[in-house]
Order: sequence, then C-alpha cells, then structure tokens
Amino acid sequence: MARALMRILVTRPQEDSREISQTLEAMGHDVVAAPLLHIQFYDGPEISLDGVQAILATSANGVRALARRTPRRDVPLFAVGPQTEAEARVAGFAYIKNANGDGAALAHATAQWVKPDDGMLLHAAGAQAPKLLVAELETRGFAVRREVLYEARAAQRLPDAAAQALKNGALDAVMHFSARSARTFADCATREGLAAPCEKLIAVCISEAAAAALSPLHFRETRVAKVPNQQALLALL
Repeated sequence: MARALMRILVTRPQEDSREISQTLEAMGHDVVAAPLLHIQFYDGPEISLDGVQAILATSANGVRALARRTPRRDVPLFAVGPQTEAEARVAGFAYIKNANGDGAALAHATAQWVKPDDGMLLHAAGAQAPKLLVAELETRGFAVRREVLYEARAAQRLPDAAAQALKNGALDAVMHFSARSARTFADCATREGLAAPCEKLIAVCISEAAAAALSPLHFRETRVAKVPNQQALLALL
C-alpha cells in the first residue's frame, strides 16, 4: 500500500474538522483530528431581524448559531469567506455575498454592497470575536448590532491521539485555521512537554496572526496562506 502524501494534524473544532479531514483524505493525506476549540451555542429567544438590512457572518459557526435562533432566511447574508458562504447555503439563506477575505475585507465589501441609510446590520458573533468589524463599519456611518450567539472554549490538553502522534514522530504537518486555535495548540504542547517534536513539523497557517500565535514553538517550516481561507490553506500542501 502506498504511503500517504503527508500525515497531518488538524486542529479545527469537531464539526469543521470532519469536513476538512474528508477533503485531505481524498487528496491522499492521513489525518489526525485534534479539535482544540469546542463550540458552545447559546440558547435564548428568537433573534429579531426586523429592520436588519443584512447579516454579517465572520464564521461558519456564526451562521449555525444564528440559524438555531431564527427561522428567517430572507435577509441578505454577507459572509467573510467561502466556508462561511457554504454554511449559509446549507442553512438555507436565500441571498448570500462572499467577501473572500477577513474581517477588514468584509467591512470594505459591505460598504460597497449596501448603504447606511438602508437599515441596521447584524453581526452574528462569537464571544471571542474581535469588535474591529463593528468599529470599522460604524466609522463608515452604519448602525451595527452585535449578537453574541456562541463561544469557542479552548481545550486544556491535546487529545490523546494527537499527543501520542507527536511523541512518536508520526506527523509531517499541523494545520492552524485561526490565531486562537494556534495559540491553544502552543499552550497545550508547551504544558505537555511536546515542544521538541514540533521542530520536525511543517506549520500550515491560515494567516500571519495564526503563525505568530504559535510562539514560542519552533517548526521545521512555517507556511502562511496567501489569503485567509481554506482553499488557500490547502494549496500550501
């Protein structure tokens, strides 16, 4: 049997990890899943979208969280990137636009797509999400309502399979999809005495911020996606 192209540790939350693991395996890679952020959706009353001209979604989990709290799918949804757009389509939103970037790109695109006088914007946010998107749009004259609908809880240790794979030198690369998951990986690896095995790995990072969050760990090589989305991340492999 032919050896896999690469043996890759994936640090995404569990639901997103399943999708990317299937994609990597279809490409011929072996995958060890290590969800380091655990998503907790907030329960509560139905979210009112009255007066909202568009929804801002900066993650697939923001879409999932909002979809749990409102049956409406008629309000336009502006997604930060392709994965968030795809989740919005799965959830049944009828009108979706994709900024193909990060929060700054979404702010810029939103200002091109709609006008402040046409109504409020709603940001479906996680508890740890930066407030830069809201602040940037407010400087452009928009009224933005930030609805915190979920939180991402950081793991305190690496899953057993991931820790064992690191100890045994059974990995070639580790993929980081956010600065927070990268920082969580660095914290866990440092606490568990697994910094040294990381020096043999390729760190595949979705952004410069994710790469910086890996400090003080050192890697054989660090690769950063040209744009912050999954397609660009996969291209690094």
